[in-house]
Amino acid sequence: MNCYDCLQRGITTAATAVCTRCGAATCLEHTKTGAAEIHREEGTGLTTLKIPARRLTCLTCHDAEHQF
Repeated sequence: MNCYDCLQRGITTAATAVCTRCGAATCLEHTKTGAAEIHREEGTGLTTLKIPARRLTCLTCHDAEHQF
């Protein structure tokens, strides 16, 4: 599989990740790594686990989620 963003520029680069938001294949240059809190039901509410999960997104989704 090849990086979608690189293909848009006419370059073929092997993908190393898949965006968790849109599903596009991305290379290291076009991947943002973030944290995602994990919640689970416990008792009458939710508990947030101490260690966050890794969340990989493409640059487009990352920028869309972090607009000010």
